Amino acid sequence: MSYTLIARIALPFAVALLSLKVAEAQEVDDADRQALAEIIQSVERGWQQADGAPFRAHFLDFEGARYIESGGQNKGLADLIENHVEPEGDALSSFELRFSNIESHVESGLAWVVFDVELQATVNRTGEQIHRNGYSTYIFRRVGPDWKVVHTHNSTRPVKKE
Repeated sequence: MSYTLIARIALPFAVALLSLKVAEAQEVDDADRQALAEIIQSVERGWQQADGAPFRAHFLDFEGARYIESGGQNKGLADLIENHVEPEGDALSSFELRFSNIESHVESGLAWVVFDVELQATVNRTGEQIHRNGYSTYIFRRVGPDWKVVHTHNSTRPVKKE
């Protein structure tokens, strides 16, 4: 069999196989991006409802975990939930939080998600109106079949009044 004949047979097969692999990788990336977006939406609801359950479900609790927000930080998952997420339910009213423009990046067992944040609330104790916007970055690690948040960094600032 000549080299030209082998190439004519093998090349289309190789192209088809490569196309299948690319399509398969795209499906995995799409499934991962969907899973990451669902986690972000679940965490958004957790913040709004002052509910630690989505954080316990989707964050990897490990020694050295840190969650940073506008210059402050919570060390460990319990600190984040007990001293930040849950107390805000009592401290704030008319609390509205929106995560938008979710952009995911996935690379072999690691992912990061960047998104816009806007929050509005009233401080119960003082009546102060809060309106802030900014950005968040969540870093994820694949643990078995699941994605787990291993680090967050949120940065917001007051919306300027016109």
